[in-house]
Amino acid sequence: MSNQKIFSIDNLSLQEIQSDAELIPLMTPEDEEEMNNESLPEDLAILPLRNTVLFPGVVIPITAGRDKSIKLLNDANANGKVIGVVSQIDEDVEEPTVKDIHKVGTVAQIMRVLKMPDGNTTVILQGKKRFEIDKITQEEPYLRATIKEVVEKRPEANDEEFKTIVDSIKDLAIEIINESPNIPSEATFAIKNIDSNPFLINFVSSNMNLNVKEKQDLLQIGNLKERALETLRFMNLELQKLELKNDIQSKVRTDLDQQQREYFLQQQMKTIQEELGGVSYEQEIEEMRTKAKTKKWNEDVAKHFEKELSKLQRTNPNAPDFGIQRNYLELFLELPWNVVSKDNFDLKRAQKIIDRDHFGLDDVKKRIIEHLAVLKLRNDMKSPILCLYGPPGVGKTSIGKSIAEALGREYVRISLGGLRDEAEIRGHRKTYIGAMPGRIIQSIKKAKTSNPVFVLDEIDKLSSSHSGDPSSALLEVLDPEQNGEFYDNFLELGYDLSKVMFIATSNSLSTIQPALKDRMEIIKMSGYTIEEKIEIAHKHLLPKQLKEHGLTNKHLSIGKKELEKIIVGYTRESGVRGLEKKIAEMVRNVAKSIAMDEEYNVKVKAEDIIRVLKSPRLERDKYENNDTAGVVTGLAWTSVGGDILFIESLISKGKGAMTMTGNLGTVMKESVTIALEYIKANSELLGIKDSVVSNYNIHIHVPEGATPKDGPSAGIAMLTSMVSSYTQKRIKKNLAMTGEITLRGRVLPVGGIKEKILAAKRANIKEIILCTENKRDIEEINQEYLKGLTFHYVDKMSEVIDIAILDQKVKNAKKLD
Repeated sequence: MSNQKIFSIDNLSLQEIQSDAELIPLMTPEDEEEMNNESLPEDLAILPLRNTVLFPGVVIPITAGRDKSIKLLNDANANGKVIGVVSQIDEDVEEPTVKDIHKVGTVAQIMRVLKMPDGNTTVILQGKKRFEIDKITQEEPYLRATIKEVVEKRPEANDEEFKTIVDSIKDLAIEIINESPNIPSEATFAIKNIDSNPFLINFVSSNMNLNVKEKQDLLQIGNLKERALETLRFMNLELQKLELKNDIQSKVRTDLDQQQREYFLQQQMKTIQEELGGVSYEQEIEEMRTKAKTKKWNEDVAKHFEKELSKLQRTNPNAPDFGIQRNYLELFLELPWNVVSKDNFDLKRAQKIIDRDHFGLDDVKKRIIEHLAVLKLRNDMKSPILCLYGPPGVGKTSIGKSIAEALGREYVRISLGGLRDEAEIRGHRKTYIGAMPGRIIQSIKKAKTSNPVFVLDEIDKLSSSHSGDPSSALLEVLDPEQNGEFYDNFLELGYDLSKVMFIATSNSLSTIQPALKDRMEIIKMSGYTIEEKIEIAHKHLLPKQLKEHGLTNKHLSIGKKELEKIIVGYTRESGVRGLEKKIAEMVRNVAKSIAMDEEYNVKVKAEDIIRVLKSPRLERDKYENNDTAGVVTGLAWTSVGGDILFIESLISKGKGAMTMTGNLGTVMKESVTIALEYIKANSELLGIKDSVVSNYNIHIHVPEGATPKDGPSAGIAMLTSMVSSYTQKRIKKNLAMTGEITLRGRVLPVGGIKEKILAAKRANIKEIILCTENKRDIEEINQEYLKGLTFHYVDKMSEVIDIAILDQKVKNAKKLD
């Protein structure tokens, strides 16, 4: 309850009010029934109140000082004495408009108008009914509006729960009056003599120690039972505060020393802490201060820490800010400020470690050794940001551990896949409850050194949302010119990340923000050849799976030929993840046989592979045949590496129309259109009659329609397929091709050559047609892995036709007119 005078309205004494029946703020059920039956006027003058909310049935004094308000009250007092009272949203607004007032208010009856000596007008108002502003009809000289009644939903007469709530409100109100020294004891007279339940709730709500917004929220609750519950909740809080305040004051009063103000303040704080939690945090704060003296931070950080520690000392331990502040200071003490591990510059040892853990990956290994060499010579080089780019399963993430071991640094990793909140990188501002530092700072704390090897996994899978763009937040992290002072929102200070060796991994470069990609050094990690996969399986995957399943090489041995059979027949990938699963399946079968005392072959044979892994599932990757015109094998790049692509075309009687099926993207459709126009323009050169092109429809189909296909790589394959159909001539056996075409018949280079070559070898292709400019890509591949392949380099489409299409007709060739 507030300490305003419940029984003394404005300058009127208790005796004056009791002698004037009009002003006694009590209401019987009969009075309330009569008030409820009163009809509301359609149009009312609206009086905005700065810091008061009027409830139905309640009598309050209002002092009007604004000219508009005084005129409104005078006019209303002379005409009907009924006005609409609403509360201002912002009490500081001097001239409130319709935007500055709440829509729900109370219709009030003017009971008395008093002229005060200072020139202001005091008016005694009694609330009648709640209303809602419908439309403003007048703004000068004061607000007028059409209104509609806000109907109140009341509980049933036999609602025992509501009766109990009302009784609790009465009891609590009397307790609050007795606990508060500022409320006169006569106030209990009013509470005990109120017979109307709605009026009791309104009367208590009006006199509680709440701000205007909280009272307005109570007024707007349309259900009387819900408003009673909310009122009871506020009263419980107020009573608890009063009891606690009185209890603390009584305890502190015994320790009060008027001559020592500082001693008094300390004792009061101590008493509050004991009441709230029973723990004094002075010892913990001193331990923090002692620990801070051992840190290697600079003078600015030391000053900031001492300032924040003093702030913690002044904070109430039960306040939400106390926990946040303590976490903040603990983070300062746990971060490895200027603590770095010593790098190991034994380059031969580093080379052995990387070669031991990873087979192939020559470009990556070369770059790491180069970095170590420069670091050894200068000892202060800013760490580069490397981005390992390639298909899944090629060892991008695991190479970070090998680099950390080779350098003698700590290793940390965070996955960025699906991250869409900028605060995950920069942290939350510590003003929020539950605030935390970003994952960068958290990982540095976990590493306990300021120069770990830091792997940012799946950087291409970052996404943005209403919470910000994490890729933009990473710009500061991954820029060697900026990350010397990386700002974390929670830390509120710059932290030096320049000594961290960041390694990002990505499956695709197309989804990385261009500005972010520009800050990184891209190192491509292509897929493995079959030979490389055999070595990886033999040296790494099989020993690893044997160890994980509790076996040794005495229990199981898989030869290189058998490993090749598993790779070719059961895996279709650039990496080795699927291969590892198949090897694990073989090992599990052996573990089951040992556990059940069954016989098995320790040295795996081909029939064992088929028995355990069933029949090979990837035979469709094999080259098909050249018995049908129009079937060409193309080479394509996918997110999981290279793949072969069968392109089919078929002609039928018609009018030269072209149709396409398969899940083809825009670029592939354009390649088909270009190929057809090239054939029409060069039909004589290609040995195709004009009548054939104009009298036969051609249909292009790319099988596996569920798989999306797009890109220019199949351009020359499309053209070759169509020429084969129009001429009904065979395509050369075991041949595949890739390249883009132009309308002039030129062949352009394409990317992903190594992945495509691997796919060709898996499919038992013997010859490959490429653009001449792709020759440099072939030269970068280890020549040992190109054995058995013949490459044809071309510049013109006519050269492709000469190489790919034989003069021999296919079986059952159509006779074309």
